[in-house]
Amino acid sequence: MPNVQERRWSVEDVWALPDDGNRHETVDGELLVSPAPRAGHQVVAFGMASALREWVRARRIGVVLVAPSDVILDSYTLVQPDVFVLPPVGRDVLWGETPVPTPLLVIEVLSPGTARVDRLKKRPRFQRAGIECWLVDPESQLVERWLPDADRPEICVEAVRWAPAGVGEMFELRLAPVWEEAGLPAQA
Repeated sequence: MPNVQERRWSVEDVWALPDDGNRHETVDGELLVSPAPRAGHQVVAFGMASALREWVRARRIGVVLVAPSDVILDSYTLVQPDVFVLPPVGRDVLWGETPVPTPLLVIEVLSPGTARVDRLKKRPRFQRAGIECWLVDPESQLVERWLPDADRPEICVEAVRWAPAGVGEMFELRLAPVWEEAGLPAQA
């Protein structure tokens, strides 16, 4: 039987790919390709990013960014979370002169084409990097809140909360308005 070696994709390999309109990421050397998200996905992501941005900005915790924007966790892991919060950064990071630091929080909005990868590849990698991860499931209208050392998520149906280290108060995002803005029917 021939010795077949799978290619291990580096950050540089991903950057060298031609722009084909898809999102290209690598997690632990495995290439992940996903199509552009649908409008509803973007409405959910933007709603969460907007609420987070106001709260983060008012407390000077950092900066909220949305995909596509590269987060490099190591030389074989480049991801583009739908929404993420960085600690305070300067011009050098914002304009790409220096790589972004490890996010404080990442949010992935699940879709039929990405749910498996988001759950089984990206979420565990975020946890290994010490990052809190929210998996937002518009279809089920819930958020799985994964803490870095958790074996199971907290399932958030009404609201999701975040308590960044060193901040005396907690962020709370009510979920019903997010689903409503995305045109999702209210659940009983």
